[in-house]
Parts: sequence; C-alpha cells; structure tokens
Amino acid sequence: MQKSISSRNYAHFLACLREAREKSGVTQEEMAARLGETQSFVSKCERGERRMDIVELREFCKAMGLTLEKFVKQLERAMR
Repeated sequence: MQKSISSRNYAHFLACLREAREKSGVTQEEMAARLGETQSFVSKCERGERRMDIVELREFCKAMGLTLEKFVKQLERAMR
C-alpha cells in the first residue's frame, strides 16, 4: 500500500477536502479562523504539503459543519 502524500488516494482525499470546504461556503481564511490556525496552514493541508491526521480531519469537518462520518462516505464514493 502506497503511503506517500503524492499517492492517488491521497489526491482524492485532498480534492474531497477542498470540495467540502467550498460546498460549505467557507473560505480558507474563515476555515483558518475557525480552527485557530493561519490561512497558510489550511492551504498547505489542502495542497498536500502537510499531511493531516484523523484528529485534524475531524476538526476540519466540524469547522465546515460536516460530520467526519459524512466526509468519509463522500471520500469513499470518490475513491471508487
């Protein structure tokens, strides 16, 4: 199993993350404020320059008004 940030599955993850944020109507700046981080932190996460862990993903989902479960279901559909 490939674990690189540049794997095809991680690219799907990043696309789903960005799409979920955009669908929720939240800018990177707003997301950063909700997370207590900088806009560059959010940008690096979305571009794959910084690998996220599950706890961070959960916080991103909460900041978008999305459950982790719903995000994972969307990700699973995208990876098929």
